[in-house]
Amino acid sequence: MEPTRQEFLFFQPWEKALFYLLAAVAVGYMAWQIGQKAKLWRKGRPVEWAQLREGRSYWIPTRDAFRHWARNVGTYVLGQKKVRSSRKTSGAPMHLLIFYGFLALLLATTLLGINTYSPWKFHKGAYYLAYEATFDALGLLFVAGVACAIVRRNLALRKDLGQAALPKPEGIDRKLSQDLTASMMRRMEPLKKVLAMMPGLGVQDPAVPVPDYSREESQYVKQLHQRRRFPLSHSPGDAFSLWLLLLLGLTGYWLEAARISADPKPWDSYSWVGHAIAQVQGPLSPSAYKGIWWFHVVLVLVFFAVLPKMRIRHILTAVLAAAGRPEKPMGQLRPVSMEEVEQTEQVGVKLAQDYSRWHLMSLDACMECGRCTEVCPAWNVGKVLNPKQVVQDIRIANETGISVAERVSEEALWQCTTCSACVEACPVLIRHVDLIVDARRNLVSEGALSGTAAVMLRQTASTSHAWGAPASDREKWMEGLEIPLCRDGVEFEYLFWVGCAGATDPGAVKTTKAVAALLKKAGVRFACLGREEACTGDPARRVGEEFLFQEKAMGNAAVFEQYGVKKVVTACPHCFNTFKNEYGDFGAKLEVYHHTQLLDNLVRKGELLAAKRSDVVYHDPCYLARVNDESEAPRGIVHGMEEPEHRRHKTLCCGAGGGRMWMEEPADQRPSDRRARELLETGAKTVAVACPFCRIMLDAGLRQVSPQDEIRLVDLAEMLAEANPKAAGTSLGSPSDIAG
Repeated sequence: MEPTRQEFLFFQPWEKALFYLLAAVAVGYMAWQIGQKAKLWRKGRPVEWAQLREGRSYWIPTRDAFRHWARNVGTYVLGQKKVRSSRKTSGAPMHLLIFYGFLALLLATTLLGINTYSPWKFHKGAYYLAYEATFDALGLLFVAGVACAIVRRNLALRKDLGQAALPKPEGIDRKLSQDLTASMMRRMEPLKKVLAMMPGLGVQDPAVPVPDYSREESQYVKQLHQRRRFPLSHSPGDAFSLWLLLLLGLTGYWLEAARISADPKPWDSYSWVGHAIAQVQGPLSPSAYKGIWWFHVVLVLVFFAVLPKMRIRHILTAVLAAAGRPEKPMGQLRPVSMEEVEQTEQVGVKLAQDYSRWHLMSLDACMECGRCTEVCPAWNVGKVLNPKQVVQDIRIANETGISVAERVSEEALWQCTTCSACVEACPVLIRHVDLIVDARRNLVSEGALSGTAAVMLRQTASTSHAWGAPASDREKWMEGLEIPLCRDGVEFEYLFWVGCAGATDPGAVKTTKAVAALLKKAGVRFACLGREEACTGDPARRVGEEFLFQEKAMGNAAVFEQYGVKKVVTACPHCFNTFKNEYGDFGAKLEVYHHTQLLDNLVRKGELLAAKRSDVVYHDPCYLARVNDESEAPRGIVHGMEEPEHRRHKTLCCGAGGGRMWMEEPADQRPSDRRARELLETGAKTVAVACPFCRIMLDAGLRQVSPQDEIRLVDLAEMLAEANPKAAGTSLGSPSDIAG
């Protein structure tokens, strides 16, 4: 007798027909729900980067589009690239067990379906034995992963119950905090009772009235009342989903054991998990087997029916979001055209439907795992911004028609530093910064921005300098240094872009002088624009003033064309990102280098000597290490530096990006202070940076955190200049003079 098994064992034709009817209803209901969600996605703008065919076959992807989608699915879905990069000791192993276990069970079911409903009958013999043994083992991965998820969620929920107001800003009144905590704990009593009965099950309480405190504190308190301060979301649906998945896995093995008990075969030992259960279970009647079969099948059909309503819908939507992921750098924002403004009669996003269809679809891929919130610099210092909640609020805004700013809150939108830590951490590739900046654009166009940030925009518009310095000040640092200028007709290979801070901020000027000295020593032909240089427009764009950015971009691009600029080197990661990823939209095709990259190249060629310092801790700038994936070059020019806990693409934001440099910051909510503490925990007395914005913010943070200690703050270029004696023929002074 050839090893195999009979499908629909002991079933009558009418029982099979009933199964097919119920399956059609469940799958049809699931498809209808997905269709309803697709209608919401289609409210958005067409996807600009989609590669579709013309005419009636528009829905069929082109060959290039298919390759793009397949590559993304392979990398981010099958390869689980983003999942593996965060929560490496807890969430990642758990999710990988669930994913690959579920994938194995899906593959097993697919192969069985092909054998059942196609002319090819291969489910027999040696193949059948290998099939049973392999998928019995792989199914255990799924069961173990789901069990770990239930335990992990239970522990997280109990922790959140015990810390109802974490983190808590120091500025909130103590009595308010005590009253709030007492109120939260009273409202969580029903949840505690449920927990006692079924570990892992949580309750999502509705919002309650919030006392009328100051606007900032009210938003924070409101979030606490709504339990929106926690990175991981808790709701009855989460626990239901996990328990349902666990039951699916366990009853699958039980059904296999029931088949073995009711219809034993000589080869049943290859189904080793089911066989072991059958040995304990003992013989079963055909009726008992069919009862277990129907119990398992009902659970499967319930899973299909509820899938689109639960967060586990990301099983489908995350695949779609990954496949359609835009092929653009993390640091690139979408340009807005005047034609678009004329058509829509607005700038940016007011309603959720103003986002692209891909962005709207990605909102439904969110699992509310909280990875984005855990790494958000604003959230970690007690601000109301919660990237996870921003995603959920925009999704709700799309369903209800409420404006994005009203649902998310203006406070949250303005608190973003655009550091992209949330984007880097998100396992389903949601682009939070795109969502936030597009909403900011609309707020700015409607006059909602005021204070020091609005002053920055006016200064940039009038003087082409973010701090309002006149054009003549851009050449003061050059006095007596014989810096070549483009307007003098000199031949050069690199344009040395100094930037607003690099030309006028005292600390950043030291970096500028050091870079110029090193380029001269290495014999690099470079020139500067001097007073012809204008702000790149990066701060304006990130704040939301898109057309001021475009004005500056087109102006600078015209200057580049005038002087034949092909290569640019700059000490500012924000300028670096803008030139590299965004100026191409305005006709400037440039080869762009951060100063650490060019200096690292020179060190490798032997033109410069690398510095060696073990008493220095290095701070990676967000827009260099994370947004543009450059963390090796800085370490190539200064060897042996100390490393803080958060480094490279996991670096902590200083708080300056997204225009926050020019916004008022509460004294107890400064990301720079948090970063300064971590840097000083290494014991180093010198902090090295590679960004003028980071230098400005950390200078204040170090003074605040350790006012009694003399902490030196220095750019890597200054350290490299100290390691390389003055070159003959230069007139920039000694390295010690350059480093200040």
